[in-house]
Amino acid sequence: MTDLERTSPVTLHDVAREAGVSLATASRTLNGSTRNVKESNRQLVLAAAERLGYTANTSAQAVARGTTTTVALLVGDIADPYFSSIAAGVVDAAASNGLIVTMAQTSRDTAREVELVRAMRGQRARAIVLAASRRAPDPHTAALHAELAAYEAAGGRAVFITSTDAPFRAVPLDNHGGARELGERLHRLGYRNAAVLAGPGTDPAAAAARAADTTTAGLRTSGDRLAGFTAAFASAGSPIPADRIIPAAFTRDGGYEGMRELAERGLDGVDLVFAVNDVMAVGAMSAMRDLGIEPGTDIGVAGFDDIPTLRDVTPRLTTVRLPLEEVGAKALALALADGDASAELVSTEVIVRESTPGR
Repeated sequence: MTDLERTSPVTLHDVAREAGVSLATASRTLNGSTRNVKESNRQLVLAAAERLGYTANTSAQAVARGTTTTVALLVGDIADPYFSSIAAGVVDAAASNGLIVTMAQTSRDTAREVELVRAMRGQRARAIVLAASRRAPDPHTAALHAELAAYEAAGGRAVFITSTDAPFRAVPLDNHGGARELGERLHRLGYRNAAVLAGPGTDPAAAAARAADTTTAGLRTSGDRLAGFTAAFASAGSPIPADRIIPAAFTRDGGYEGMRELAERGLDGVDLVFAVNDVMAVGAMSAMRDLGIEPGTDIGVAGFDDIPTLRDVTPRLTTVRLPLEEVGAKALALALADGDASAELVSTEVIVRESTPGR
């Protein structure tokens, strides 16, 4: 039977025979072995593999090595520019390390997150980067930690992109500090009567009571940002009342609906709206215009993250910049690092633009 008539897949044995080398040499060349192969033999194997159209059996490699060249990235919402920016950093870093990224969306459903981690464990992903927002408390935390512990026991590595008390590696973000600095800057610009579009599940009364508390280790992204911002206004003598803290979804539509609800409660005296992420802030500005309110002129608006799409928003949005692509790259580097590696707190930068010209 000729090569053209062949119906069975080309095997490693075929490549070794074609190259005139041992099976071990062919395997070390094509399966990523750390053992050295003579360069002349390596070139013979690569040329033979190309001629024969050989494709490595990645499933078999995974069994042999206990891992693959795949990195799993779990995000809350693939359409959210926050997560897509992080993903870009992970993908670029993975490419530099000869790895491939598989991305899945949790839709901020922690039960689904557990299922996805279990699936990635079965597929022997080399690393799992969890970028979805954490909730505290969450009924699925114990199950998630158990899955990740089993995954790491089998040789994988898990990394969270957030501040977390979980016993796994993490890239912590200074959400609290960035939001507090933003609040301080805006208060100095003359804003005294702020409202906040916070994340879903926020308890406004508890948030208002916590405003002067700077110990926020147990909080998550939305809570950290809310606590930092409200603490800044409280310390400056302009506490934000509970009825001006509106729980809303982490989406453009969430920001829109949250702003409409705030308007229904009454905007008398409100001179500033802080949304805990930029996409919510963009939605809030759309709602303002529909209500006949000019963002930046009638009421100041601020967000958090400095997502790339803000370049097309008018007025340009005041926000807190997080180096999101750098965060993604740091997470993968941490996953691939040997030993007891850790990451430093990722700092933020307040960016004041036309949406908060001052009072």
